[in-house]
Amino acid sequence: MSSPSSAVSPQRSKRSYLPWILGLAVLAGGGAWYAYRGGAEEGRGTEAAGPRGGGPRGDRPVPVTLATIGTGEVRVTVPALGSVVPRNLVTVRSRVDGPLLAVKFVEGQPVKAGEVLALIDPEPFRAALEQARGQLARDQALLKNARIDLERYRGLLAQDSIAKQQVDTQEALVRQYQGTVQTDEGNLRSAELQLSYTTIKAPISGRVGLRAVDPGNIVKASDAAGLVTIAQVSPITAVFPVPEERLPAIMKRVREGRGLKVEAWDREMKTRLAEGSLLAVDAQIDSTTGTVKLKADFANKDGSLFPNQFVNVRLLLDTLRGVVTVPTAALQQGSKGSFVYRLTADGKVAAVSVRLGPVDGGKAAVEEGLAAGDRVVVDGLDKLKDGAKVEAIDPKAVDAPGRESRRSGAGRPGH
Repeated sequence: MSSPSSAVSPQRSKRSYLPWILGLAVLAGGGAWYAYRGGAEEGRGTEAAGPRGGGPRGDRPVPVTLATIGTGEVRVTVPALGSVVPRNLVTVRSRVDGPLLAVKFVEGQPVKAGEVLALIDPEPFRAALEQARGQLARDQALLKNARIDLERYRGLLAQDSIAKQQVDTQEALVRQYQGTVQTDEGNLRSAELQLSYTTIKAPISGRVGLRAVDPGNIVKASDAAGLVTIAQVSPITAVFPVPEERLPAIMKRVREGRGLKVEAWDREMKTRLAEGSLLAVDAQIDSTTGTVKLKADFANKDGSLFPNQFVNVRLLLDTLRGVVTVPTAALQQGSKGSFVYRLTADGKVAAVSVRLGPVDGGKAAVEEGLAAGDRVVVDGLDKLKDGAKVEAIDPKAVDAPGRESRRSGAGRPGH
């Protein structure tokens, strides 16, 4: 007969495993439901991405800015890189040695010719001048006395009271004193010049630079740096090289007596600094670069040009009138040369090859490929290809607030 404890043991064992079995069943069911739901969502997301996100643009037109081709004037210019050069550049140096007492100019300011720039101690030179004057007075008195004696000797010789040799000797003494007086007069003028050199004046009109010597220093005539430099900036010149193949056309107009205009522009070619005329052509071609140097003259009354300034130079050779012009913003470069996108009657664009003439600023002359009245694309070119459908937009509205948001939401459902 079995005991009660042994009869109850198998039933308890089955109940203890039941929670584990139920838990595993719940986990398996949840995993299957999650996998099913995730696959459905992914399928719906893929369907949504087609028309809205990563799909092609379809037949939507490309927004572009158009310009109408017309006729006008195009200048034939020779571009060059030049450097501004003062009309005259002078290094002011002292012509005598001595202490620098004062500097009378303001650095960087304009001065006029003859204006006092600096003062050197004049006292030693005044003393030398007085000494020269005294020597001249002494020798003039000796000359005067010798002349009186000569006249007396000549009177005595007429009376046959003295020998002729004594008269000849007195005449030689007079000539000697005359030479001495001439030397003294030269020394006097030299002393006067030396004294005047203690007042240093501007030799030309222009703009002074920074001073090289401060008051109190001893300056010498042999100082290489000098006291200051003066640059004549009004008028001023610019030197620039042009290719030798452009020289015949330039020289033709020079020989005809036609003044050639020259423009000076800033580094970015955004601001015209000055307008002048061709002044001179160099006498030889630089064989190492194949260029010839030209010099242009500018009035520069407003001081827009500065010595050693880098400028972009445009030499005007001729002006073409009544030619077809195209904005340079419309020009593209391909394997066959320059081309533009021209608007056709069906609202599409066609790539049209063009043969260009001279380029003047933001426009170029068209020799072949376009006619007045044609419309070409000038903005939005990066998204175009031959035969693409386009939509003309107002260039003034490109940066309008909300424009990008309106364009980005134009093809989405619900917008």
